[in-house]
Amino acid sequence: MKIAIGTDHAGYRYKEMIKAHLESLGHEVRDFGCFSEEAADYPAFIQPVARAVQAHEYERGIVLGGSGNGEAIAANRFTGVRCALCWNEETATLSRAHNDANALSIGARMIPEELALRIVDVWLATPFEGGRHERRIRMLDNL
Repeated sequence: MKIAIGTDHAGYRYKEMIKAHLESLGHEVRDFGCFSEEAADYPAFIQPVARAVQAHEYERGIVLGGSGNGEAIAANRFTGVRCALCWNEETATLSRAHNDANALSIGARMIPEELALRIVDVWLATPFEGGRHERRIRMLDNL
């Protein structure tokens, strides 16, 4: 799978860990930054991820920050991007199964590293259920 990833300084360490994990699983990952723990404004790194997902250059996007809230908001400003802020495996499952989320936001200051990796794995493995959920997705995509 082709996955775009980006973060601000607060999520840098988790981004590096997740990127290495994804590459070890054979995924193609493009890192849009940031590239250190030096203070950085998240929109500069989240917007390129969202644009890449919006343009279908990448199948999925992962964005990170301290809480993940701002990053999800920034990504969701792009038509066709459905970014879900997930804090456990259940929210990751539901974001894919019911909302066909094509972007994932994680708050690096909110959850332990091991849980972040489990969330990523569950989110990538969960298919969209379709059916009754498809109408909602079409409505979201046309906002």
